[in-house]
Amino acid sequence: MSLKLRKEFKYSLVVPTSMGVRITPVNSQPVQSTNMFQMQATSAETNVASISSYLGLPVKVLTNFVKGSPIASFIKANLRARNMEYEGPEVPQGGPWGYRHQFNIADSGFGLRGPRVHNDRAGEVGRVLNVKDFDLERLFMKDGVQIVHLSGLIAALSHETSEFCLEIARFAKKHGTVISFDLNYRASFWEGREDELRKAFTEIASLSDILIGNEEDYQLCLGVQGPAAGGENIEDAIGAFKGMILNANRAFPNVKVFANTLREVISANEHLWGAIVYENERWHEAPLRTINVIDRIGGGDGFVGGLLYSILKGMDPEKWIQFAWASGALATTFLTDYAQPADENVIWSIWEGNARVKR
Repeated sequence: MSLKLRKEFKYSLVVPTSMGVRITPVNSQPVQSTNMFQMQATSAETNVASISSYLGLPVKVLTNFVKGSPIASFIKANLRARNMEYEGPEVPQGGPWGYRHQFNIADSGFGLRGPRVHNDRAGEVGRVLNVKDFDLERLFMKDGVQIVHLSGLIAALSHETSEFCLEIARFAKKHGTVISFDLNYRASFWEGREDELRKAFTEIASLSDILIGNEEDYQLCLGVQGPAAGGENIEDAIGAFKGMILNANRAFPNVKVFANTLREVISANEHLWGAIVYENERWHEAPLRTINVIDRIGGGDGFVGGLLYSILKGMDPEKWIQFAWASGALATTFLTDYAQPADENVIWSIWEGNARVKR
């Protein structure tokens, strides 16, 4: 089975998401040790979409905004700067203790001091995402979408967002849109909702054409058998990772592309980075290679963004993993959570290991 992208479309990529802001201490300091922070608009799903939007493909974001919020204005300006269209209701704040956009408080780590992330999501406006607030018929039938990318972070955010993602997946499937699903397991989101979320994630995975995760994601979200966490090093466990993907393939035979990122952390600023992709009964590997890291957050999203872009551009499947691997490596060189490629050549140069100056 091969992927079939729509030929008539307005949007190459659509991402449902819950937007927020990240505040990061400057100069790689820990949160408790600084009074200087940099603020950026962020979400995992728009991190993914940035590869396509910066490289010229039409992208649309589906999200909620807090009405009258200066943070909402900040987010909208950022999305426009990233060449992304956006759509979503303006939800009344409901007073000082009402809705708001999430805050992600995270340092970058340095050397042997790893990064620390604190999510402050109380009252998050994205938790009330509802398909009734979006015209899915116009989007998927009239406008046309080649790929809709769903994330387990949104699917697990609340009961409402689980239904939101399920309805989008069902609707997209009916109208010929390719569905990408990054499992993105978060234990704190699943606590007390394991049965409900396993059922929802299993249905979304069964509708998906592209399924992405790591050994923890596949096992904890979908119950697919894989290598034990904390066991042998990743390079020695490649066979077990492949076995896990074959198990996932048997459980979800309609999925056409499986992807699995691989990472070993030497220090906060030096990682071994690799990946495997399985499509049409063929394996494609990006062996573990050393990458230098300014900030690791968004590296996995960059990989997914590169994978989807390469598929959208009609690259040969053996090129998908190369472009995806390099897009993920590129993202870790930015202080933003998302990569901002000037052109495709920036990404291909990373794959080739060519860091020479361009004049």
